[in-house]
Amino acid sequence: MQQAPHDCQDMAQLRQQIDALDERIVPLLAERSTYIARAARIKQRADQIVDMDRVEFIVARVKAQAEALAAPPAVIEAAYRALIAASIDYESGEFSRLRQGEMA
Repeated sequence: MQQAPHDCQDMAQLRQQIDALDERIVPLLAERSTYIARAARIKQRADQIVDMDRVEFIVARVKAQAEALAAPPAVIEAAYRALIAASIDYESGEFSRLRQGEMA
């Protein structure tokens, strides 16, 4: 059962709620990764992998969402910048892996 943060009376309860959130977040990140893998198939050139305009658009959008939810925008921005950097690394690896046979 989900508790509001102010209803948690000790660290064990807080950690239980955070763990429950992670159980919801990880599947969403896994799903997001399937779209990143698909992008590696669709893009024709390696220089298309990093689109800084898109990165900044995403960061601005999630910061605005954070502010609307009274969440700390700096935390959301840092998390998304790390997520985007890891996604770019993943997409680059997928892009290379998919084209290995073409280079030989």
